[in-house]
Amino acid sequence: MQARIVAAGRGARWLAEGWRLFAAAPFAWLGLIGAYYLAVMLASLVPILGFVAVAATTPAFSVGFMAIARAASRRTRPEAAALFDGFRHALRSQLALGAVYFALVSIIFAVIAFTDDGTLRSLAEAKRAREAGEDLSGALAPLALAGAMYAPVMLLFWFAPLLVAWHAVPPAKALFFSLAGCLMNWRAFLVYGALSAALIVAAPYLLVSVLVLVSGGGLNAKDPEVLLPFMLVLLPPFYGSFYASYRDVFGTPEEA
Repeated sequence: MQARIVAAGRGARWLAEGWRLFAAAPFAWLGLIGAYYLAVMLASLVPILGFVAVAATTPAFSVGFMAIARAASRRTRPEAAALFDGFRHALRSQLALGAVYFALVSIIFAVIAFTDDGTLRSLAEAKRAREAGEDLSGALAPLALAGAMYAPVMLLFWFAPLLVAWHAVPPAKALFFSLAGCLMNWRAFLVYGALSAALIVAAPYLLVSVLVLVSGGGLNAKDPEVLLPFMLVLLPPFYGSFYASYRDVFGTPEEA
C-alpha cells in the first residue's frame, strides 16, 4: 500500500470537491445522513449499550458515507443501501476497527470526565447555552484537551475503514497506513484543518447573526436548535471532502 504526497493546496480542493459532491445529490445526502443521525440519537437513549453500538459501528458507517460520495462522484443517485456498504465488505475487520475506536474514545471520555468540573456535562444538556451571560470559559480547557486527544484518533481512522473495505488491508496495517498517509501529507491537512475550522465556526454564526438581525431579536443565537440546521447542511460536504482526500492520497481501488 503506497500513499501519495500531494501539494498543500489540495487541502482546499478537498473542501471544494466536498461541496461539489453534495451539490450532485443534495436530497439523497441529507436524507441518508438524517436517517443515520436519527438512529444514533435513538441508540444514545439506551445507557451504555447505545454508546458501545454507535462507537463500534462508526468505522463501518464511515465507509457507507464514502460510498455515497463515490456514487455522487459518478453522477449516480446514492441509494439507501450505500449507507451499509461497510457492512458488506470485511465486516469482521470493520468490527475490529470499531472495537479499537470504542476503546480509544472511551479512554478520552474517561480522561475528560476525570478532569471536568461539570461544565461540559451542562453544555451537553444544553442548559448553560440557554443562560444569557453565562461564563463558559471553564469549558475551554476540557474542550481543548478533548480535541488534542481526539486528533490522533482521527488520523488513525481517516483512511483505515476504506483501506479495509475497498483495498482488503488488514485492520492493524490499515490504521498504520492511515496515520502514515496523513502525516506524509501534513501540509495539505493543515490547510484543510484551518479552512474547516473557519467554516465550522464562522459560517453558521455569521448566518445565524444575520437571521437574528432580520428577525428583530426573535431568534436567540445561543439556542443550539438555531445552529442545528446549518450543522446538518455542513456534514455532507465534509463527508465528501473525506472521500476527496482518500482519492487523492490512496486512489480508488482501480487506481491502486
